[in-house]
Amino acid sequence: MANPFSAIPTPFEVEVGDRRYFGNCIWDALGISACLDADARIRTSCPDCSEPLSLDIRDGALDPSADGVIHFVVPAARWWDDIGST
Repeated sequence: MANPFSAIPTPFEVEVGDRRYFGNCIWDALGISACLDADARIRTSCPDCSEPLSLDIRDGALDPSADGVIHFVVPAARWWDDIGST
């Protein structure tokens, strides 16, 4: 792991051009697009029902037509207090 990139495939696949990367969580997946300063498509699935989900990032912002919620239970400032739990 080299934040925000994962060294192994995960449920958070990020397509940037013709390349694929993986993040360890949705936050990392969003960070890959920001880190590369590139448009991207994130593919994952709902943790509750397994329905496929995708997010498009264009010009540094989420596509406004996206329908969904990204929920962070632990505030970002406290993630490393217990990263295994976060």
